[in-house]
Amino acid sequence: MYKSSLALAVAVGVFAQAAGAAGFVEDSKLALSSRTMYFNNDTREGGVNDNRESGQGFKLDYISGFTQGTVGFGVDAQALWGIHLDGGKGKHPDNSSFFPSAHDKSAESQWARLGANAKARFSKTEVHYGSALAPNLPILVSNDGRLLPQTFEGGTIQSKEIDNLTVNAGQLTHAMGRASSNRTGLSVAGATAESNKFRYGGLDYKLTPDLTLQYYYSNLEDFYKQHFLGATHVFKISDNQSFKTDLRYFDSSSDGKNGNDSTYNFNNNGGYAKNTGEIDNKTWSAMFTYTLGGHSFLVGRQQVGDDGGFVWLNQGSLVNDNGSSEGAGGSSFYLFTDSMINQFARAGENTNFGQYSYDFAGLGVPGLKASVSYLRGDDIRYRSGHGTYNEWERDARIDYTIQEGTLKGLGFSLRQGVYRGSGGSTSEFTKDQDQARFIVNYTYSFL
Repeated sequence: MYKSSLALAVAVGVFAQAAGAAGFVEDSKLALSSRTMYFNNDTREGGVNDNRESGQGFKLDYISGFTQGTVGFGVDAQALWGIHLDGGKGKHPDNSSFFPSAHDKSAESQWARLGANAKARFSKTEVHYGSALAPNLPILVSNDGRLLPQTFEGGTIQSKEIDNLTVNAGQLTHAMGRASSNRTGLSVAGATAESNKFRYGGLDYKLTPDLTLQYYYSNLEDFYKQHFLGATHVFKISDNQSFKTDLRYFDSSSDGKNGNDSTYNFNNNGGYAKNTGEIDNKTWSAMFTYTLGGHSFLVGRQQVGDDGGFVWLNQGSLVNDNGSSEGAGGSSFYLFTDSMINQFARAGENTNFGQYSYDFAGLGVPGLKASVSYLRGDDIRYRSGHGTYNEWERDARIDYTIQEGTLKGLGFSLRQGVYRGSGGSTSEFTKDQDQARFIVNYTYSFL
């Protein structure tokens, strides 16, 4: 079980001083979340990558208020516990991001970890420091796509002192994978080395009530530097009709040892690189969404630069002292193509995508939603640089949350995805896969 001793010590000290202070207790929240999940990933060619397991996860979150005074103090704490229900050896690949692996490569029977953050608030500025951080920013998105969430260790600052402007900054040092009790350093896909310094800063400015502009900069020491520009506009046509435009652009380049030391190299998502192992990428994407009542129609286009694949924080290649996966895989990123199975983020890839969603509340069934999406990526460069291939994915999901009664808040989600690649060897693209997930969620609030 992993504990951030410093964060917990600070948290306990703050709690001891502040327990009787107005605001600290009155504004506190305590909630227990339960997630039961069945995960079936069938690689159509068979082999050790097939994954069929089920598990039960529990997440206990305590979020305090702030003490009174010019500077308010508080503490957040989190306990995570995962229990393996079904899926023996042979149904659990060692690189699984669903459950950690034991010494014999089968799934552990259970795993757990604790985390805590100390926090302070001055005026409209908040500082958080600890091991239970879950950023949701253009340059870093914490992943919660399996049994338990991915978290990070470090410090963050968010300030809203100026009207319509939000400033975010921080430095992260470690990550805790969604299938691991341990912490790791920070890395990228394919690298075996780690960094303990991910710095970022950025601005979200609401130019008008309908238009938001963004700029972010991040640096993973010895791996990459990344600039992000974004713009989101919502045009309200009528009370139940709108048109949304979302534009995103990333510019990523090499930093420090990347490209010079093989342990710091990026595998370019298994694809082409102008300079082997070196990060060099420009990616833009645009999405347009038309909403009419319960109907939502989405179309978009994404272009990944020819010189190398898109890069993001990803600890999935790291291994422990026994040579087994750390269970740190499964990282999200801020592109529209971060889909159920594939990423569509290889060098040269041009992706067209669309989605239709419907909210059944308009038909008298509140809480019921469904969607289907399709993505097609073309012009993907071979690792050799000669020729191209393509890939596609179709995803569907249906979600229902009980709206009233004793079981109010109990949610069910059924998801199914199909991925296929063609035109190249299987070593060049993701293996053909059929994936299904069934998830039951419930959160009980004590405070």
